[in-house]
Amino acid sequence: MPTIQAAVCHRFGAPLTIEPVDLRAPVGREVEITLEAVAICHSDITYAEGHWGGSLPAVYGHEAAGRISALGSLASGYTIGQPVIATLIRACGTCAPCATGAPVACSDGYDGDHGPLKTLAGGKLHQAMACGAFAQKIVVDISQIAAIPEDMPMDAACLLSCGVITGVGAVVNTARLRPGQDVVVIGAGGVGLNAIQGARIAGARRIVAVDMSAEKLAMAAEFGATDGLLATDPAPWDALRTLTGRGADAVIVTVGVKSAYASAAHYLARGGRIVMVGMPPSGHNVEIDPGTMAAWGQGAIGSKMGDVVLARDIPWMVDLYRQGRLKLDELISGRWPLSRINEAIADTKSGAARRNVIVLKA
Repeated sequence: MPTIQAAVCHRFGAPLTIEPVDLRAPVGREVEITLEAVAICHSDITYAEGHWGGSLPAVYGHEAAGRISALGSLASGYTIGQPVIATLIRACGTCAPCATGAPVACSDGYDGDHGPLKTLAGGKLHQAMACGAFAQKIVVDISQIAAIPEDMPMDAACLLSCGVITGVGAVVNTARLRPGQDVVVIGAGGVGLNAIQGARIAGARRIVAVDMSAEKLAMAAEFGATDGLLATDPAPWDALRTLTGRGADAVIVTVGVKSAYASAAHYLARGGRIVMVGMPPSGHNVEIDPGTMAAWGQGAIGSKMGDVVLARDIPWMVDLYRQGRLKLDELISGRWPLSRINEAIADTKSGAARRNVIVLKA
C-alpha cells in the first residue's frame, strides 16, 4: 500500500495537518490519479469547521485535476498518463436518477470511512466527498472523472470539477435560462462568478450581481454582469425592477448565507424561480410566502453541482475555455503548495479570493 502526503483534519475547526497516510491501489472500477492541482472550495471549509457534521479524521478536497497513474481491473476507456479532472459526482449508472440522466442525484450511497485511505497505523481515515483530494494522489470511481486535453493547464482544469460546473450548470441546466431573460446572481464569489458566466453564455439580457462588496461587484462586471447591486442597500430589489421592469426570471443564490435566501424572493418576477446553490449550515431555515409564490407562478429548486452530466458538459466547457468564452485562468487568485494549505484556506475564508489552488508536484 503506497504512502502519500495528505492534509488531514483531526478536529473540526483546527488547522489541517500535513502527514503521511496510506492509499490502497485501485480495484474494480476505480482509478488512481496523481494530482497536480486541487482548488479550495467553501464546501471543504464548511465540512472542516464541523458545520455539516461528518466523520473524523478526514481528508477533504474535491476539485482536482491530474494524471491517471493506475487503473482497476474493470476501469476501461482511459489510459495511464491521461490527464483528467476528478469530481465528487460518484454515479452507479443504474439507479433511477442515473438512468434518467441525473447522476448528481445518484441514490447509491458511499461510505467514505471504508474507502481507499487509511492512517499509517491502519486506522480509519475518512475519504470526504468520495475524493479526499487534499493529497498527492486519490483513488476514485471511474464515474467521477472526465478527460481533458493534454495541453490544458491543470490549475485551470481543476476548477471545472466543482466551482465552474456548479455555477454555469445552475443557470444552464437547472434554471434553463433562455436568451433574453433576466437573472440575478446573489453572491459574486467563485461560484457566483461562474453563474454570471453561465448567464452570459446563455444569452441573458440583464445579469445583475448582488453582493456586500463593491469590489466584488466590479469583479462581477469583468465576468459578464451588466449591473451590480449592493446587498447592504435598504431594498436593492426595487433598483432591480427599475433595471428590468419586472424583476428576474431566475435568482441564483450562490452563497450559503441565511439572509441571502431570505431576500431572494423579493427579486423574482412573476413566473420566476429561485435556484438554491449555496448551502448554509444545517438548521439555518428561512420563511417563504407560499401564497404569493403560488399566485405568481414562482418556484424554488435546488441545484447540486449544476445538475451536470460529466460526459456531456465537460467537453462543452473545455471547448468554451479554448475559444476564450469561458474564463478559468482569471478565476485563480493564488497558487499554493500543499504545505501552506492552512494559509490558503484562511485567505479563502477572508472573502477576497475567487479560487485558491493547491499546486502539487508529481
